[in-house]
Amino acid sequence: MTSEDPERGLILTYASGSGRAALAALLMLDDALAKLLRTTREPAIGQIRLAWWREALERLDHAPPPAEPVLQAIAASGLGGGGLTPIVDGWEVLIEDRLDAGALARFGAGRGALFTAAGEAMGAKCDPLGVAGQGWALADLARHLDSEAEATEARALAAPLLDVACHARWSREGRALGAMALLARRDLALPAGTPAPAGSPGRVARLLWHRMTGR
Repeated sequence: MTSEDPERGLILTYASGSGRAALAALLMLDDALAKLLRTTREPAIGQIRLAWWREALERLDHAPPPAEPVLQAIAASGLGGGGLTPIVDGWEVLIEDRLDAGALARFGAGRGALFTAAGEAMGAKCDPLGVAGQGWALADLARHLDSEAEATEARALAAPLLDVACHARWSREGRALGAMALLARRDLALPAGTPAPAGSPGRVARLLWHRMTGR
């Protein structure tokens, strides 16, 4: 899910007030880190750039944000920056030469912390935020990996996590995140290399049903 994804705007409407602002800011951070990894060829440079993000997030807890849109959005939403550094740590795993099951699990846990942070901001206390976030992170990664073996491993790790997340009845506060997990699970069923039909009538109808029922 990217900022150009037509489904993002719909899903954001599931959250309200400060929760919506927090989720939007977290997705902006996720986009920025994904772009950083996508545009960095040298591992050492990537680590330096990720370290900048980690330190900048930590500074938000005791200093005003700099003139950087993502950091300003995070500060304005009331999120604590220091608690978001696991997301950076998750993305840093992708700098490793080989993504085995252990590395993929660490990526999922780190990037998936986005769900925990968003859930806390939205007041979603009883929803399966951890497994949903990990499954969402891994399912999305699987669609962008060049290595078929790594993509297969990522899908295998994501599937049981998303099964758990999607069999739960999500609270009204957490349904934006539940919808993201739901779409990630549907994307896992697509043949490798097939783009997700974002915004298709069937997907939108399924999202609306989830909004009404939490399932």
